[in-house]
Amino acid sequence: MPKRLALAGGVFAILMACGWPAAATAADASVIVRQAIDGFVRPAYATLAEKAGEAKTGIEALCAAPSQEALDAVRKEFAGLIDAWSSVEIIRFGPITEDNRLERMLYWPDRKSIGLKQVQAALARKDQTAADSKTLAGKSVAMQGLGALEFVLYGTGAEALAGKDDPYRCAYAAAIAGNIKTISGAVAEAWAKPDGFAALWANPGPDNPVYRNGAEAITELVGVFINGLELVRDQRLKSFLGAAPDADKPKSAVFWRSGLTGAALGANLDGMDGLFQASHIADALNPDSRWIAESIHIQLANGAADGRAASGPIDEVLAHPARRAKLDHFALVTSSLSTLFGVRLSGEFGLSAGFSSLDGD
Repeated sequence: MPKRLALAGGVFAILMACGWPAAATAADASVIVRQAIDGFVRPAYATLAEKAGEAKTGIEALCAAPSQEALDAVRKEFAGLIDAWSSVEIIRFGPITEDNRLERMLYWPDRKSIGLKQVQAALARKDQTAADSKTLAGKSVAMQGLGALEFVLYGTGAEALAGKDDPYRCAYAAAIAGNIKTISGAVAEAWAKPDGFAALWANPGPDNPVYRNGAEAITELVGVFINGLELVRDQRLKSFLGAAPDADKPKSAVFWRSGLTGAALGANLDGMDGLFQASHIADALNPDSRWIAESIHIQLANGAADGRAASGPIDEVLAHPARRAKLDHFALVTSSLSTLFGVRLSGEFGLSAGFSSLDGD
């Protein structure tokens, strides 16, 4: 069962804050959740599966006819895949948590470079079991996801992909892309099922094994934003952005080899804004509290713009004072958003942010 935010004032606090009658709690929560699922979750995972398929097709074409032009096309498709993933990775519950799919999609952080060493070893040994998506799926999670694919496409020796001297490297890339496509497709299919996890989330009730009431269903939704902001700020941004320039660690940033660090951060917030707007949760606020939703939308858009403005090689971004300032502003915006979601919005629904799903509790 997924972890939850602590409920303040009992299971019916959400309806008291919103002025809903007790009997309407589950029904009103169901409407909000269904809007979130149909308006964001399902289409976002469908887009991810589509982008993964495009990446796989592009890499296979590169393997068949290596050239710099084909490699450039593959890298462009990889950027689209990262954008799609970063938008939806804020959904860290449900089908993506089954079969280690979340870790298989992106093993990060890799603090001891365990995954990097495994990928490098496979390339050095030309491990044929890693060059087949079916057998790759049974290997270390660090060898089969976006981080591994990034190294193969951008890491040491990646220029060989434009020629015919290292067909194994391309075959390994194709296997990784195939694995990502399989995972993405399975998650998209699971969310699309009318009687699958989406039905559990959208139909809270006493007989529901996961969401026993409307408050728990809304709690899951609000938790996406609270935990997502912690992820992008405290894990992703602070992993490389120091308190001062001399404390920066550009090679600790996610997707630093491909220059997609800032773009990924921007897409993270774009995804949050997309989910927030699709859910129409703001409609449940009292009129005099609608400013909370307006502020959330504006700040999510501003934060996403900050991330995109910091796109490109992260070491160059950090060395440029004006561009580095965009990341400092990103940190301020996400901190403000944490207050808006964790205190203001949660307070309106009678919820309190009593835990973090990222802290191992």
